[in-house]
Amino acid sequence: MRFSQPVHMSDGEASPVWARSKRRSGGASPIGFLVTLLALFGALTGVLGIKERSLADGGAILDGWITSAWTSAKGLAGKAPEAGEEAAEKVGETAAKTGDALQAGAEKTADELKKQ
Repeated sequence: MRFSQPVHMSDGEASPVWARSKRRSGGASPIGFLVTLLALFGALTGVLGIKERSLADGGAILDGWITSAWTSAKGLAGKAPEAGEEAAEKVGETAAKTGDALQAGAEKTADELKKQ
């Protein structure tokens, strides 16, 4: 095979273009994640369909699992404000105790300095 012009390396590279491996960009794409998730649900529905001998029944089982997980997640999310208020109260109590301890320590130090 003959080339009409001399073949040479591209600028700044040590090997020919065709010998280099492709460089991949870092990070996973959201579309790839979505496709993987859908493929997982499809495979799981297929396996459950084979087990139940009906894709509709397999899908119903998977739908039940998703519904129970969603309900649990919503229940936990509903408890989040209550937990936040409780934590804020505990932080307030701790801050008050710390302030009292600092004030008592400052008074004690002031009394000791007055005695000297």
